[in-house]
Amino acid sequence: MKINEIKDLLQADSIDPAILAELAKDDRKGVQKLLVSYQRRQEKMAKQKEEFLGRFSYEKDFWAKGQLVAGVDEVGRGPLAGPVVAAAVILPEDFSLLEVNDSKKLSPQKRLTLYPKILQEAVAVGVGVMDNKVIDQINIYEADRLAMKQAVEALSTRPDALLVDAMNVPVDLPQLELIKGDAKSNSIAAASIVAKVFRDSLMDDYARLYPDYAFDHNAGYGTKDHLEALRKYGPTPIHRLTFSPVSEMVGLKKAD
Repeated sequence: MKINEIKDLLQADSIDPAILAELAKDDRKGVQKLLVSYQRRQEKMAKQKEEFLGRFSYEKDFWAKGQLVAGVDEVGRGPLAGPVVAAAVILPEDFSLLEVNDSKKLSPQKRLTLYPKILQEAVAVGVGVMDNKVIDQINIYEADRLAMKQAVEALSTRPDALLVDAMNVPVDLPQLELIKGDAKSNSIAAASIVAKVFRDSLMDDYARLYPDYAFDHNAGYGTKDHLEALRKYGPTPIHRLTFSPVSEMVGLKKAD
């Protein structure tokens, strides 16, 4: 076989051991280099799979009892503008998207790639949104909890229990609160991806309404450009007026 043909062959995730044994006998440096690269990729995939399966340890406790469990997570607690968004995701026992992980560890493009796959493979997905007005009325923590409640209640299938990232959801369901849960549970990780992509899409829409604030780049967080736009133009209808420094700017305007 030509080296280019071998290169194409070794792109597969799984190769007949007999073929690998034959290639190992090939003394061409190019072939041996390709084999080393293939073995490294296999080792990386094996480690990724092991870690992925390890992040199902909490779910397995519920599955063993024949119960459905939903992972719940939120995004958008810290921004100065826009809503807080929560997602609830029930994954099937045969879920196999190895790349699902804490959304903060994934690139924006990877999240966008995984988002429709999660929607397709999940048993059910629910999303909850609380806008800046609700946040200003009841504070971010309570708005966060309401968004999670809304997400759970939006599920087309009712779960028997919840796995939640360090929060308590005000619903009548047993729940396990996990610190840094999106790094410990695939269900929570999937919810974090859904919530993040959903919120980023909303902020992209707001960027078209309020182009001076670059919401499509900062997602409402207090970046340098965002703060400069705030000082120059003042808050938009989606800014959180109880968040500093927006609150100070509103106070200054009122004093004037």
